[in-house]
Amino acid sequence: MLSEHEFNRTYWASRRGMLELDLVLLPFVEKRLRELSDAQQQEYIELLKSEDTELFAWFLQRERPTDSRLTGIVDEILAFTHRAQR
Repeated sequence: MLSEHEFNRTYWASRRGMLELDLVLLPFVEKRLRELSDAQQQEYIELLKSEDTELFAWFLQRERPTDSRLTGIVDEILAFTHRAQR
């Protein structure tokens, strides 16, 4: 599990400066990240290394990550976002 310091660093790294991404990532981090398994948390941290344009395309479901390690966490974020919009 992430320490408080790691969680805070991950939260700030999730602030992308692109409003559309911030509206997806920040609620996910605030409400869901701590509940994920260690492996899923590490996938999320790996996801943050991606370019904003890639993230945007994935969250709009225009593309899928080419790295198969990221597809699970992208699906998790999309499912969370879908549930939150209901």
